[in-house]
Amino acid sequence: MRPHEQAQPPQDYFRYVNVDAGWVDRRIFWDEAIYERELEAIFARCWQFVAHDSQIPNAGDFVTTYLGEDGVIVSRHTDGKVYVYLNACPHRGNKICFADEGNARRFTCNYHGWAFSTAGELTGLPSEREAYDAGDIDKAAWGPRRARVETYKGMIFATFDPDAPGLEEYLGDYRWYLDAFLDNDEGGIEFLPGTIKSYANANWKFGVENFIGDAYHAWWTHDSGGRAMMGGPFPAYDPKDTYHASVNGHGWEFALEGFGDIAILGSQEVIDYYAALKPKIAARLGELRARLFGSLASAAMFPNMTFLPGIHTFRMWLPRGPRKLELRVWTVVPKNAPQSVKQAINIGCNMTFNPAGTLEMDDGENWEGNTRTNRGWVSRHEKLHYGCGKSRQVEHPELPGIVHEGQFNDANQRLFYQRWADLMNAKSWSDVPQRYAPRYAGRPTR
Repeated sequence: MRPHEQAQPPQDYFRYVNVDAGWVDRRIFWDEAIYERELEAIFARCWQFVAHDSQIPNAGDFVTTYLGEDGVIVSRHTDGKVYVYLNACPHRGNKICFADEGNARRFTCNYHGWAFSTAGELTGLPSEREAYDAGDIDKAAWGPRRARVETYKGMIFATFDPDAPGLEEYLGDYRWYLDAFLDNDEGGIEFLPGTIKSYANANWKFGVENFIGDAYHAWWTHDSGGRAMMGGPFPAYDPKDTYHASVNGHGWEFALEGFGDIAILGSQEVIDYYAALKPKIAARLGELRARLFGSLASAAMFPNMTFLPGIHTFRMWLPRGPRKLELRVWTVVPKNAPQSVKQAINIGCNMTFNPAGTLEMDDGENWEGNTRTNRGWVSRHEKLHYGCGKSRQVEHPELPGIVHEGQFNDANQRLFYQRWADLMNAKSWSDVPQRYAPRYAGRPTR
């Protein structure tokens, strides 16, 4: 059964999520059947980030990654287009490419030698004349299955669902926030070379929800790391001009002071660089987004892409079963920044948010603990509290999305799980309710 030919879901997944009451059932972080439904209803259906243009600039450049647990090759073909297709040979199913990245003229399966172009076309079979009689195989019909591919300001996304809405519709008004990260300067962003991969015995959703809006944990979990980096505790929490904003399950929690995350990098050169850039951001995107960028913030695009826009760490949470995740991390920098600024950002990211960073180690231990306790039958059937800030929804004259006041809030998590349940229940995209009317036209896509 193809992903767009999904069967009737066996149950109402809102039995596991109550947005109004503010709770989530713990079984969604443990149950095998729920996880299998996620692979079908979310990861085989939603747009997911697979690469950035800067990672595959030339013909033949490729990276390998995953949509859910389906391995894919992401490659730039000789026609300049990016193709995404299953990293599995249609002959006997072996993995086609074992490298994480590189440049290739073709990909050849090491089992029987079937060869594929960088567009995912089956181009050659060893001993074809001797092994195959005329009419045995139509090579044009036996390439690995291709995904749909669309880009947004250098970011490359893919989905296997032919009925999914277009990428910009999928993003909706989240583009207003995303542009503050991707398009705050001419030239946009680029990914620095190198990918950090690590694994945690934790459910993938715990990592995503931490970045979609859990500022609350930082003052407690990261207190010792903050003291080590800053020579003292985090400043006292001030709820003024702080928000949660959610669009289609995507979320951004943020303050508007302008430099909190940039300062965490610990480089005066980076602080000075952005101080000089701020007026240009205001002219390009408006004063409000100039204040938003670089502030204490974290963000996530549903289902599994997250980033810290001021600290410049970018990550994907790849599911490896209900109780294990693979985390892939990159450093993102302004393309037009001086090389010394890029290097300072990279050093700051590695000191804070990588598996050995002062802040990442705290989080990984918590996510594993969140998952491991569900081994108990009684524990697993309890509910988790997500009620913080239920009464603080506001209509903001400039901020798009479903907006709540206060960074200490569970609003984005609640709406993330609402989107999760909507998709888990839906037989097709036409069944997914629209819970927010878009209003942002957006800047032209480069």
